[in-house]
Amino acid sequence: MSSAHTTDLLPYFYECERVCTDTRKLRKGDLFIALKGGNFDGNTFAAKALQDGAAYAVVDDPKVVEDERYLLVPDGLKALQELATAYRRTFDIPFLAITGSNGKTTTKELIAAVLGQAHRTHYTQGNFNNHIGVPLTLLAMPKDTEIAVIEMGANHQDEIAALCTTAEPTHGLITNVGLAHLEGFGGFEGVKKGKSEMYAYLAENDGIVFLNLEEEHLKELADQRGASRRVSYHLSNHPDLSHPNFEIKPLSINPNINVMFLDPAGDSRLISSTLSGQHNLQNVITAVAVGKYFKVPAEQIVIAVEGYISDNNRSQWVEKDGTRYYLDAYNANPTSVRASVQNFSNMTEGPKWAVLGDMLELGEVAAAEHLAVARFCQSLGLDHIILVGPHFKSAAAELGLPHFNTADDVLASTSPNQWQGGLVLIKGSRGMKLEQLLA
Repeated sequence: MSSAHTTDLLPYFYECERVCTDTRKLRKGDLFIALKGGNFDGNTFAAKALQDGAAYAVVDDPKVVEDERYLLVPDGLKALQELATAYRRTFDIPFLAITGSNGKTTTKELIAAVLGQAHRTHYTQGNFNNHIGVPLTLLAMPKDTEIAVIEMGANHQDEIAALCTTAEPTHGLITNVGLAHLEGFGGFEGVKKGKSEMYAYLAENDGIVFLNLEEEHLKELADQRGASRRVSYHLSNHPDLSHPNFEIKPLSINPNINVMFLDPAGDSRLISSTLSGQHNLQNVITAVAVGKYFKVPAEQIVIAVEGYISDNNRSQWVEKDGTRYYLDAYNANPTSVRASVQNFSNMTEGPKWAVLGDMLELGEVAAAEHLAVARFCQSLGLDHIILVGPHFKSAAAELGLPHFNTADDVLASTSPNQWQGGLVLIKGSRGMKLEQLLA
């Protein structure tokens, strides 16, 4: 029997060069780390991992250890996280952490595209932004990485603080704070406290905050948390103060975002993005500000932002059978739904349909927030509104709006021919699976 304390795993990682926690994705020579979940125990898969070609299996159950290829640790998850931190400390490069209630993935993708024009950039893939995904993202960094962009998600207080302890960011930004995961955070004040844990970490570790002065609450939170090292950016009409190098002029947001910024020589540069809406404008100006700070040439910033096309059910345009769909169904909360519907209502084409699915994890305010969002949508003068999911049921009844329990029910009862020639917004929480409407 062999055992290794978590701090001793780095040599094994260097020997293997890749970590795997899922035997279905295992490659020969991997370092397999057994994790536990509500319905599984990775220790029971350790033997299979070794049989399938893993070089070593990190386990925390002594009963499964059979030979020296099993590395026994007190806790598999903690071993993964501590290994990730140990590997991260071998890099003396900027680590930019991104969190927020809305827009963090789009912002991360835009920033990675911009930084990648001038620096070897490693960034979070997909939604690997939790207590497991962040360590795996760190451990996947190539040795020649020059900048790392790490997305951090949370639905409870203390999670961002823990992720910062793992990733040890040198720079960070919060996209915004909104009405998301209210149940887990314990209300909006809990959201503000939880997200601003990133500011607190950076303040305590001499880090730099990218501060969007256009977003409500962020300056207040940075002040409260003592985050004094800041790169502030804003639109050209911002009333508070001027930072010419990080000032961006909006030209339009619908049907597409167009902005102008100054290059180092003082010349104007125009960006014509494929994105639209006020909410995506904030994502674009953040990418521009971060790119300028890290000295990405202006022409490369333009190329990166203009070349970005949203996918993965986020602000994604899909054309099918004569209808244009605005698919924004990866996630939803009262703040993001209002932003998406407001943006959608301002589009000049029509007629317009809005298919809205339940917003999950709102806790005791769920009924009130679903009713308020439905009323807001009605006030915008859309041609048709369809509500989907049990949380929207009472709101639909009170407002006289069509209601279905699931996306399948919508498909069974609604002919796509009704939507031909129009625009259809599809917005809801991930658990509602509204993308099935386009299957």
